[in-house]
Amino acid sequence: VQLQASGGGLVQAGDSLRLSCAAAWRTFERSVMGWFRQAPGKEREFVAAIHWSNGKTNYGDSVKDRFTISRDNVKKTVYLQMSSLKPEDTGVYSCAKRLSGESGLSWYDRDYEYWGRGTQVTVSS
Repeated sequence: VQLQASGGGLVQAGDSLRLSCAAAWRTFERSVMGWFRQAPGKEREFVAAIHWSNGKTNYGDSVKDRFTISRDNVKKTVYLQMSSLKPEDTGVYSCAKRLSGESGLSWYDRDYEYWGRGTQVTVSS
């Protein structure tokens, strides 16, 4: 499985940004994809997850009502639409995938088997 995150950048507080995670695999049916972020000096934090087949989603408390995770089955891409960005949203955002068949929208990074290289998001105040 190959995952590649993109779309990061430097934005101001209150701006919006959309991240993409292009996935290369035979099939993503029954897969869960997640976004995590890590700020300097902090532990990796769960942002959002989506079940590829049924579209169910889960969000971290700090991003609920501001971020939206979605997927495009044809493009095999997962998106993270981020709105009302805050300086505390700054970090390296990475996408990850659970093993096929594991359907829980887990908050825990240890539950994700495959990881892509992250993309930096910096929000200035």
